[in-house]
Amino acid sequence: MKRHTYTAATVWTGNDGTGTQTYKSYRRDHTLSAPGRPELLASSDPAFRGDPARYNPEILLVASLSSCHMLWYLHLCSANGIVVQAYRDDPVGEMEEADNGSGKFVRVVLHPTVTIQPGGDVARAKALHEEAHRYCFIANSVNFPVETEPTVATA
Repeated sequence: MKRHTYTAATVWTGNDGTGTQTYKSYRRDHTLSAPGRPELLASSDPAFRGDPARYNPEILLVASLSSCHMLWYLHLCSANGIVVQAYRDDPVGEMEEADNGSGKFVRVVLHPTVTIQPGGDVARAKALHEEAHRYCFIANSVNFPVETEPTVATA
């Protein structure tokens, strides 16, 4: 079995001079980066005093699931002679917050909309979503259901 290692840096940028003296005295702003890549501006969800203009960990988790699924799907379509011309996903993640402020994701639903070349096998293209789901590294790493509700049409 091969092992891959990924590195990233998280740097808090929300100290307004008093640090975390009180719950309201600091911003949740931070940057996320990885070697050779641009920084992402991040914060917490606005429900937790975050900046709504920045990415938050919850959005990034949902986006990671969507991106991983798409990359596997495109690979499988290529390997199976299905020519994808367009792909878009509008995933939705559901998280439950406990009374003590902790929380957990309970479900993510992917909604990929795929356009394949005219004359392509729509049924096979749709079925490949199930296979992509089984291969997705991120979906295989989470402890909540990830569902896929695809739409496939020809151009």
